[in-house]
Amino acid sequence: MIAMALMTAVCTQAQEQEDFSRHEVAVSYGAASNSQWISAFEHIGVVVATLGSATYENESWTGPISAEYFYHPEKWIGFGGIFVYGKNTQDVMVSGSSQGEITQSYYTLMPAVKFDWLRKKYFGMYTKLGVGATIRKDNYDGESETATHFNWQASLLGIETGSPNIRAFAELGFGEQGIILGGVRYKF
Repeated sequence: MIAMALMTAVCTQAQEQEDFSRHEVAVSYGAASNSQWISAFEHIGVVVATLGSATYENESWTGPISAEYFYHPEKWIGFGGIFVYGKNTQDVMVSGSSQGEITQSYYTLMPAVKFDWLRKKYFGMYTKLGVGATIRKDNYDGESETATHFNWQASLLGIETGSPNIRAFAELGFGEQGIILGGVRYKF
């Protein structure tokens, strides 16, 4: 009877451990990324340094567009990575005359960890942290320049809702994915 009770307990524990999705992939779109803030402050510096003779006009942003993957060895924690793409295009003006267009492309890769502090069948809440590097490629007047810098994402509050496998989500935080972002997640 003792052996039977132990076997039942082990089988129940194994079922409980496998009663969650171990893998998840997501795509999202955000606003106000680190790269957007850095670019804005760089432009202010150029305008001040040239006493206002150099300006940037007709600025347009694409992104941050993100793809991420997490593996969950336990229900409450996931390890994975985040890839973020962003692009900025603007006209360079000197003393009111157009000097061409500058395009800045941002490619970010960050290892990340996700803490699921509320994980229910149709709803969840989490915190996500990622740290990595961004490669920025500038193209201006037929010339290109590349630079690499440190980057991160700290999503302090993430909320997801939907079916057990497909969920919509929104996050608030700060970093390369943006201050606010939303997307779709698939768990399997």
